[in-house]
Amino acid sequence: MQRTNFGGMACSIARTLDVIGEPWSPLILRDVWVGATRFDQIQADLGISRKVLTERLNHLVDHGVLDRRPYDQRPRYEYVLTEKGAELVDLLIVMTGWGDKWLAGAAGPPVLYRHHACGEISNAELRCAHCGKPMHAGDITPLAGPGSGSTS
Repeated sequence: MQRTNFGGMACSIARTLDVIGEPWSPLILRDVWVGATRFDQIQADLGISRKVLTERLNHLVDHGVLDRRPYDQRPRYEYVLTEKGAELVDLLIVMTGWGDKWLAGAAGPPVLYRHHACGEISNAELRCAHCGKPMHAGDITPLAGPGSGSTS
C-alpha cells in the first residue's frame, strides 16, 4: 500500500504527520527516549516486525529525527534522538497528557513524569510563549502565516 505524502502541504500538522504520522514512529521515539536504543531492544519491546522496524528507523533517520551510531565491530547500530527528535518527544508528552485524561480509565496513567527542576510529579501543559498563560484551542485564533501561500 502506498503511503500518502503530506510533506508538501502548507500545513505544519500535515508536515509533522508526514514524519511521525503512522502508529509505530511515536512508539519508536518513546522507546529511544526512555533508553531502548538498539534495534533488538526496540523490536522486543514493541513486538514489531523486523522489516517494519527497519523501514521506520530508516525513515526517522532520513528525516533527521534519529541518528544512527555504530556500537560494535559488526554493522550494528544504536539510535539516539537528535535535537529535532527530542522536540518531537515534547509533543508526545503533551499527547500523553490527553491519553492520561481521556483514556487511562480507573487504573490511572501508566507512566508518571518527575520534573527535574522542582522534583515534583507533574504533567506538561501548553502555555503561551509570550505571556506564560495556559493556551488551549478555544484561547487562540489561527491566522495565515508567511508560509501559508495566502496573499491576504
